[in-house]
Amino acid sequence: MHKIYTHLGSYSDWVSEAQRQSSLYPLAEPGLATRQKLLEVLGFTGGGEQPQAVENGKRWVKDGVAGQAISWWVGYGPRTQAWLLRPANNTQPLPGILALHDHGGFKFYGKEKIADGPQAPTSAQSNHWQSGYGGRAFVNALARCGFTVLVHDTFLWGSRRFPLEDIPLQDRMHGEHLIEARKLEGEQIDEIATYNAVTGFHEHTVEKYCNLLGTTLAGVVSHEDRIALNYLESRPDVIADRLGCIGLSGGGNRSALLLATSERIKAAVIVGLMSTYPGLLDHNVISHTWMFFPSGWARFGDWPDIAASRAPMPLFVQFDQEDDLFTPVGMQAAHERIASHYQKFGNPQAYNGQFYPGPHKFDIEMQNIAFDWLSSNL
Repeated sequence: MHKIYTHLGSYSDWVSEAQRQSSLYPLAEPGLATRQKLLEVLGFTGGGEQPQAVENGKRWVKDGVAGQAISWWVGYGPRTQAWLLRPANNTQPLPGILALHDHGGFKFYGKEKIADGPQAPTSAQSNHWQSGYGGRAFVNALARCGFTVLVHDTFLWGSRRFPLEDIPLQDRMHGEHLIEARKLEGEQIDEIATYNAVTGFHEHTVEKYCNLLGTTLAGVVSHEDRIALNYLESRPDVIADRLGCIGLSGGGNRSALLLATSERIKAAVIVGLMSTYPGLLDHNVISHTWMFFPSGWARFGDWPDIAASRAPMPLFVQFDQEDDLFTPVGMQAAHERIASHYQKFGNPQAYNGQFYPGPHKFDIEMQNIAFDWLSSNL
């Protein structure tokens, strides 16, 4: 008797047939072979991945942080807008951190979701900080701890988002129908909510185009993140051999992919984005972005294998015990799988996995612990 999956119903036996036809989630040991296989799966890994036509913009000082607006072109689409943040009145080179914004079903903004820029924050920013980040822009707090922090918009978000008029009519109609239903329930809908609803459907279309173009959404996003990292490394106010990355949720997803695909990362923090793939079956597949499912990777390894692929590089994973995007079993199994990888390298202390009470979040307690860990390892 096969297991019945609520989300598959009469197709529940599809899972066992897939497992019969192909070995799924085999143990992918840390090392170059695993990272090379991941690069092949991701696609979009050619070229020097350097930012083009870099422009320096406005500077400002705010709450002990000196900021600068920067932009570049990645070779397609609109220009990438980014902010660079450092402790005010500090002129020395500092370790560099690439801060990676979340997915959150919220594509209207990118960097603004985790950083406070030169303008007063909008209510949408403040609400986002409150819901997931303990009420503060964590990038600014991280910069005050003694880092040069770069936060950029990546493919599909903020300055890199698709204009609404360029999104296929079918996706726009699906989004508009969802908005109408939410209005009937009394919800106040603005431009941001409308855009986010539409782009939730549009992401499926984008993944189809990625496959036609020989890549994946995970591959394109990671490509743009490596371009940003290469820019950060090039700056004279950054210690080039002391680079790290950090992010919550979709940002944690990006952190795992970045550490696995760039040797320049020397320490990484993944927050609220860790589970085995079997731990998602029948529970959370529908909740997640295509970035979490690089097409075909399940034939070569599991998600924790990506995070551990640079072992014994310092890695910190923060889990939320009541995270409704993951099962406790899936998170615990991922933790044990990563720890096992590091144990085999004889350096188990280089991996730190911690569980915190509460829902999906990166609150101030977690932030402070992560910042201290980055300071110790960079």
